[in-house]
Amino acid sequence: MISAAVLRGFGTLTRTRAAFTAPLAVRCYSHAKVETDEEFDSRWVTYFSKPDLDTWELRKGMNTLIGYDLVPEPKILDSALRACRRLNDLASAIRILEAVKDKSGPHKEIYPYVIQELKPTLQELGISTPEELGIHKA
Repeated sequence: MISAAVLRGFGTLTRTRAAFTAPLAVRCYSHAKVETDEEFDSRWVTYFSKPDLDTWELRKGMNTLIGYDLVPEPKILDSALRACRRLNDLASAIRILEAVKDKSGPHKEIYPYVIQELKPTLQELGISTPEELGIHKA
């Protein structure tokens, strides 16, 4: 038998004849406006372009962005790489490129496309790709 103190800890449980049941699940749907792809891209470009962005915010933003079920657009990555240059953080720039390669998964055409689009930025900022540095994953 479960004591009354334990039942108080489970405030949502109700007792019905020696059996305990949980309340039914309730779904709360959001009525918020759906963000378009352009708004999404613009929001992240703006985030990485903040002049007072620090290394912690850069890493947090990239972790959040990489957590989504997508490969970031080159314009977002351009902004993130420029933030790495402002912060003098080459290691984060390389990690960003490695994360993009990893996120591309089995779609082998995505990563070369992203690198092709970022090539002018990489040359301008003096950032080498993981391949140019000889960093290969087995």
